[in-house]
Amino acid sequence: MSTIGYDSWAVDLANVGAIYPFQGLEVPMVIAGVIFWLWFHVAQSRGENAMLEEETRIAEKKDMEASIDRY
Repeated sequence: MSTIGYDSWAVDLANVGAIYPFQGLEVPMVIAGVIFWLWFHVAQSRGENAMLEEETRIAEKKDMEASIDRY
């Protein structure tokens, strides 16, 4: 199986050029990586904010109940 289009390495490697897989896809992969990175940070921020709001709501309720029970 060849990802670069060569079935045999019995050629002059000076004329071959790039020999890594998926050549020519560098720019689309960088763009996809940046989009994934931005999406991940937005999703992580939203998840952490929701969790923080829930914990704050629970903590405020506990403090309120403790204050009522104290008096």
